[in-house]
Amino acid sequence: MPHDHSDHDHPHALLPSDPALRVKALETILTQKGLVDPAALDAIIDTYENKVGPRNGAHVIARAWSDPAFHAALKDDATATVADMGYYGRQGEHLVVVENTAEVHNMVVCTLCSCYPWPLLGIPPGWYKSDAYRARAVREPRAVLADFGVTLPEGTAVRVWDSTAEVRYLVVPMRPDGTEGWSEEALMDLVTRDSMIGTGLAMVPA
Repeated sequence: MPHDHSDHDHPHALLPSDPALRVKALETILTQKGLVDPAALDAIIDTYENKVGPRNGAHVIARAWSDPAFHAALKDDATATVADMGYYGRQGEHLVVVENTAEVHNMVVCTLCSCYPWPLLGIPPGWYKSDAYRARAVREPRAVLADFGVTLPEGTAVRVWDSTAEVRYLVVPMRPDGTEGWSEEALMDLVTRDSMIGTGLAMVPA
C-alpha cells in the first residue's frame, strides 16, 4: 500500500506511472486543441499542492502543540477554530479533531467513498480512496498500520473513525520528544500528511 515513503532512488521511479503518462498525454492533446490553458492548470495544481495542502494541516497541529488555549479551542470547536486561521471551504465543514496519546492511536478512513478535509490536507492520496484501505482499515487496523511502517505498543488501543459527508476528522499526532521551545514553523516540518490521517507518526527530530 503506497504512502509517504519516497522511493525516488529506485530506477523505476525515474519514469512516471502509467496513469501519470495518460494524464500528461490527455493534457497535451487538450492544450494543443486550445481547450486547456497550461498556466491555469499550473495554478490549480499549485493551489492544492502548496496552499490547500498538508502544510495547512501542519500549521494547525503545530499551533495545537505549542498553544494550550488554541489546543483547547480546537478540541471544543475545530471547524470554527481552523476557520479563524483562514482554513475553510468545500470539504472542510464539520471538522472534528481526535488526539493520539500513549493510550489511544486514532486512524481515519472513509468506508463509503473518500471524504477528506481538503482545506487542511489537500487532495486525498490514491491509497486513501482504494477499496483495500477502506475495507482493511476497519477490519484489521493494526495490519494496515504495519503496512505503513507503524508498530504500536500492545497496550495502545487503535480507534478508527469513519469520515462522512457530515463529519471529517483530523488526527493530532503525538508531539515528538525533544521539541520543547520549538517555533511553530519548526514544528510544522515534523508533521506529515499521514500523521494527520493516523497512518503515520510525526517525524522524530534529527
